[in-house]
Amino acid sequence: MICLGIESTAHTFGCSLIEYLPESRIRKGRILSDRRDVFIPPEGTGIHPREASRHHCEVADRVLRSALKDARLTTNDVNIVSFSAGPGLGPCLRVGAVVARALAAFHDKPIVPVNHAVGHVELGSMLTGCRDPLVLLVSGGHTMILVFSSHRWRVFGETLDITLGQLLDQFGRRIGFASPCGDRIEKLARQSTGNYRSLPYVVKGNDVSFSGLLTSAIRAISSDMGERAHAELSYSLQETAFAMITEAVERALSFTSKPEFLIVGGVAANRRLASMLKSACRRLGSKFYICPTKFAGDNGVQIAWTGMLEYCTNRKVVKVEEASVNQSWRIDQVDVPWRK
Repeated sequence: MICLGIESTAHTFGCSLIEYLPESRIRKGRILSDRRDVFIPPEGTGIHPREASRHHCEVADRVLRSALKDARLTTNDVNIVSFSAGPGLGPCLRVGAVVARALAAFHDKPIVPVNHAVGHVELGSMLTGCRDPLVLLVSGGHTMILVFSSHRWRVFGETLDITLGQLLDQFGRRIGFASPCGDRIEKLARQSTGNYRSLPYVVKGNDVSFSGLLTSAIRAISSDMGERAHAELSYSLQETAFAMITEAVERALSFTSKPEFLIVGGVAANRRLASMLKSACRRLGSKFYICPTKFAGDNGVQIAWTGMLEYCTNRKVVKVEEASVNQSWRIDQVDVPWRK
C-alpha cells in the first residue's frame, strides 16, 4: 500500500511517497521519495504567510511530479492521499489541502487529514525504532514535552509564550539573517570563545518561557557589534535556552521513569542541544534517540507515514469536500489508535 503525503504548514512545500511494509514485526514503512522546496524570505525578515503560500502554489506541481518520478510511480499507483491539516499558517495549509483534495477527487482516492505535530513524532519513532519514549518536539511551531497515555499524546510541559524555533529565528533576524535562522545561529555560536553573557532563565515546573530571554538578547545587540560579539551573544542565547529545555526534560524523565527519550522537530538538528539532552538521558538511565537530521525539519514523509497509520488502523477517512484545515489543531486533541 502506498501513501502520498503533502506538507505545507509553513515555509516548506513537500511531497513524499511511502510504502507500508505489513510483513515487518513492527510498523515500518519504506520511503520511496521525498521532495521539498523551501520558501526563503529576504535577509532580516520572517515568513509572511501570503508570500509563502504563493511560493507553494508556484512549486506544487513540480514538487509533486518530482516525487512521483523519484518513486517511479504515477498517481494511479497511489492508494491514499494525506495532507497536513494543521497546525500551521492558514494560507499555506490551504494550498496543500487544495492539492490533496484535487488529487483525491480526480483519481477517486481516500483522503486523510494529518496533524503535523503527530507526524513529527510518528516519523521519528519509525525511523529510530523507539517504542514508548518521552518526546521533546522542538521546532518553529512547537516546544512540547510529550508522553503517550490513553490513546493520545499528552503535553507534560511546553513553552508559555514563543517556541524555541521562534526564539532562534527572531534573534537571527535582528542580526540580519533570514528565517529559518537556527542553523546559522548554531554555526555562529561555535565561533564563540565561550564567554557567557548572563541572560534571563525562566523554568516554571515543566514549562519554559523564552520571551524575556529574547527581549534581553535583542537589547544587547548594538549597531557597532562585530561578528565576534554576535557569536558570543548567540552562544549565550543557545546555552541559556537549551539549559532550560534540558532541566524540564530531566524533571519529566525523573517523574515518568521512561526508559526511552526521543527528540524530533527542526531544532533537533542542533548538535549542542542534542549533546545536552544526551547527557541528561545518561544521568537518568534513559536511552537517547534523535530523529535523523534529514527528516528533522518539515517534510512530506511525516505526513505520508502518519496518514498511512491512520488509514491502515481504522480506515478512517473524510469526504473530499470536508477535508479542511485547522491552524490551531493541538497534538493533544488527536486520537492515536495505532498506539497501545
